[in-house]
Amino acid sequence: MVRLNLLLLVAVIASAIYLVHTQYLSRQLFTELYRVQGETRRLELEHDRLEVEKRAQATPLRVERLAKEQLKMRTTTPAITQYVRADGTVIPPVPAPAATPAGPAARPLAGSAQRSPSVPARRSNQ
Repeated sequence: MVRLNLLLLVAVIASAIYLVHTQYLSRQLFTELYRVQGETRRLELEHDRLEVEKRAQATPLRVERLAKEQLKMRTTTPAITQYVRADGTVIPPVPAPAATPAGPAARPLAGSAQRSPSVPARRSNQ
């Protein structure tokens, strides 16, 4: 009987030690889980902030300003635009008409040269 009691006592002590060990591991895992969840929240906030910053950086006015200032680009005008036919030949530029006062009498002449709307492509001189 003494051996059985001793065996049961050792089994109870071993199971108690195992229980304490599993509780310790469980607490460590929950601590790690809370730490990782906090890191996840921090990274999500940073991601949202960066998305807002990216949208702010890509506004059309800012892009145009940077293109003009840093890249020395300019907007296209008819004076610097070359029109190209489908076969690759360049259409000669039409000189700009002289400035006339605006009003009902200012109409295009019947024989004036106008570019065809079917011009397929254009190339800019820079």
